[in-house]
Amino acid sequence: MNDQQLVDTAHSLAEGQAFFDTLSRLIARRSISQSEGQVKDLHAYLQQDMLPLLEPMGFDCRILDNPTGSGGPFLIAERIEDEKRPTILIYGHGDVCNGEAARWRSGLNPFVLSREGDRLYGRGTADNKIQHLINILALRHIIEHRGSLGFNVRLLIEMGEETGSKGLHQLCEAHRQELAADVLIASDGPRLQADIPTMFMGSRGGVSFELRVDLREGEFHSGNFGGLLADPVTLLAHAIATIVDARGQILVPEWRPDSLTDDIRAALRGLPDRRHDADWGEESLTPAERVFGWNSFAVLAISAGNIAAPQNAICGTARAACQLRFVVGTNMDELLPSLRRHLDAHGYPMVEVHEVGHAPFKATRFPPDHPWVRFVERSIMHSTGKSVHVLPNLAGSLPNDVFTDILGLPTIWIPHSHAECGQHGPNEHALVSIAGEGLRIMTALFLDIGKTTELPS
Repeated sequence: MNDQQLVDTAHSLAEGQAFFDTLSRLIARRSISQSEGQVKDLHAYLQQDMLPLLEPMGFDCRILDNPTGSGGPFLIAERIEDEKRPTILIYGHGDVCNGEAARWRSGLNPFVLSREGDRLYGRGTADNKIQHLINILALRHIIEHRGSLGFNVRLLIEMGEETGSKGLHQLCEAHRQELAADVLIASDGPRLQADIPTMFMGSRGGVSFELRVDLREGEFHSGNFGGLLADPVTLLAHAIATIVDARGQILVPEWRPDSLTDDIRAALRGLPDRRHDADWGEESLTPAERVFGWNSFAVLAISAGNIAAPQNAICGTARAACQLRFVVGTNMDELLPSLRRHLDAHGYPMVEVHEVGHAPFKATRFPPDHPWVRFVERSIMHSTGKSVHVLPNLAGSLPNDVFTDILGLPTIWIPHSHAECGQHGPNEHALVSIAGEGLRIMTALFLDIGKTTELPS
């Protein structure tokens, strides 16, 4: 086959039974890293699902325990054809969120792949099993028909991304040489628009914390004590109102970034708007600037009393689970200390601030005019005949700082999902049309890398 035939046949793989069957096996593996999961399934995904894919392709594979002594394992695989040729690092995560089967609509099972029209339903179809599968199958397609790639590949798959990538930093520190490469090319997150390819070069950071007002034990009759005992829910609501205003604009000075520069604004100009409320978020910014170039605060859950059967009583405690997504230009180490100072200054010393969950993800951003970025963009435009949405960073959070800061790599992410995919929630799905185009994009890109004589630097 010539290059064009290879690319065209790669695209058609997504409609084939072999693709469906392979993805079905991956989805059936209950590789959950959250509360519903079992560690044995995390190991099985690497041992029983990944090794049979990679070893016949000539990859030398090692499965490594988590260096922290707990958490999911890792797979490092490599196929070295010529030390003088470039090396790309591919990353993916095989763990998934809780299945939450009861929340899926009738007829769907999170661990049984099912197709309805263009949609493939199942936990991991969008995040992230199908995404690294597409990249692996594109490599295999070239190897099967050409016998070689023309470059070297290293592959890293972790099994704990959904719980904060525990141990990933330590693993990459300890295995720098085994993970050395010229560039990271990986896939996660969604396209900005389902029918247009997207690239991004970093991600927003994320920190989760709890606000808690704990005034007393027990609850007290709202008639006998109303007007006498402070209501923790009211105090918590007013405290939150000092963090953001009525349209969600951030009021903590240290949480307002200084990195929305003219070049970033230019990169975001002209992007299509994602679903948004016109009267929400930073008023002076465009929707694209709000989600890719600014910070956002969210109350994820709030708790006090029993909403299903409220009693005539004043609660003693109120809690809110909160999250800040933040961009480069925000001091991560000062996020919670600055919130503490802000609440104290506004008269809410009784509101406690507790960091919860996994360690914060760091914000990263790689220059959109880097030669590798332009190389990949040109390849995608040529193989698809479409323009590409080039984003400085993803709106969500990824452990991208591992690759930029520890391994020192340019990082380019090419997502094979879409924004309405339902990831982390019920009815998660991928689109066959995106999978096909993803196979086209990655096959063409790998062919371009393999045949070029002057790679970006």
